Amino acid sequence: MSSRDAAADRLYAWEDQVVAPQDRSRVPFAQLQALVDHVWAGEGLKWPPRVRPLAHQARATVARASRLAIEAPAELPSWVLLHEIAHALTSDIDGRSAGHGPDFVGTYLRLLVRYSKMDQLLLETTLRQAGIAYRLDVRLPPSS
Repeated sequence: MSSRDAAADRLYAWEDQVVAPQDRSRVPFAQLQALVDHVWAGEGLKWPPRVRPLAHQARATVARASRLAIEAPAELPSWVLLHEIAHALTSDIDGRSAGHGPDFVGTYLRLLVRYSKMDQLLLETTLRQAGIAYRLDVRLPPSS
């Protein structure tokens, strides 16, 4: 973990302790775009980001996302895919992003509850215990 982004470090530790043990499913690359499309449509949006292979030299990165693309390896835990979709949802076409801040975490929380059927109260309680801020009232842009 990087000390450059303390919010990301706290979130990654929370994911390892709370999220990963609840969802051990893995998605092969060939199915990632269909899941991205499903979540995007489920959020009432058009034009989902395109899934493309993660560069082989990106050894320290599990996956990466922007509004336009999600880069992933040959297989990805489904909760990591939701993490990346939350990044895409909280980024704009010009590259501005919510990072790992409260808007991102609130969006990610909503996706975990809706698509992985995780317990919202448990997630909120453990986020607060970990000192991770989140906003549940995040509005997605209508043209995303």
